[in-house]
Amino acid sequence: MKNERALAYINLFAILGSLPYLCELDRESAKLIENADVSVGFTVKDGPSATLCFEKGQCGMESGAATCQVKLPFSSCRKFNGLIDGTVTPIPTKGFTKVGFLTKTFTKLTDRLTAFLRPAPSALDDPEFFRISTTLMFHVITEAAAQLANEDPIGQCSAASIVDGTAKLSIKDGPCSGLCCHDHRLHAVHSTPEQFLSYMEFDDMRVARDLFDGNINAIAAVGLGQVRIGGMISQIDNINRILDRVAVYLA
Repeated sequence: MKNERALAYINLFAILGSLPYLCELDRESAKLIENADVSVGFTVKDGPSATLCFEKGQCGMESGAATCQVKLPFSSCRKFNGLIDGTVTPIPTKGFTKVGFLTKTFTKLTDRLTAFLRPAPSALDDPEFFRISTTLMFHVITEAAAQLANEDPIGQCSAASIVDGTAKLSIKDGPCSGLCCHDHRLHAVHSTPEQFLSYMEFDDMRVARDLFDGNINAIAAVGLGQVRIGGMISQIDNINRILDRVAVYLA
């Protein structure tokens, strides 16, 4: 079963948190916000809060919503999760003059994100679409693993056995990230970590995609050399348990 609070953290920091990478990777998405200058804050009661900042074709996310121009409050994690699955329409409590950005530009941007994260099978035949979609999934999964390690009761059990240090995750000739553990809490870094205790590297984008989509078995992929692991294996083993949990939430 999914925990509503943990799902809210994934939806905010992993799903909406992938918008900055979308705007970096996809020219059409960057064009949508080329004239934007607005910040949108999300505050969830007993849950997460963060602000998406849009400016001149670029997007960034920062924790908290104290200085946002548009504020979208949610009375519960369930209500916020409803925003992501399309069953809840939020009402801003701040920034009414910029509602047009939410109903037009932001909606188009999130529709574009959905097209990459939940693509039609035929769309992946295009090499550039495939590259962008798989890179976005890589960032979403990395961030979701950190959020579940911290907020999901089952994920917390695995995190309790992870020693302090960083695990490097990467796709050969592709994106790289790190999961940094301190006091059994994880923090995702979406760049190459300078130092790491363990690592997991996918042989190429196709292998990574097949694993993300559940088309190949992870253990078999390691045995075939399609996925390389090393360093402190216990760290990678417990992170893999959390990644299994990520698959449940993102299904």
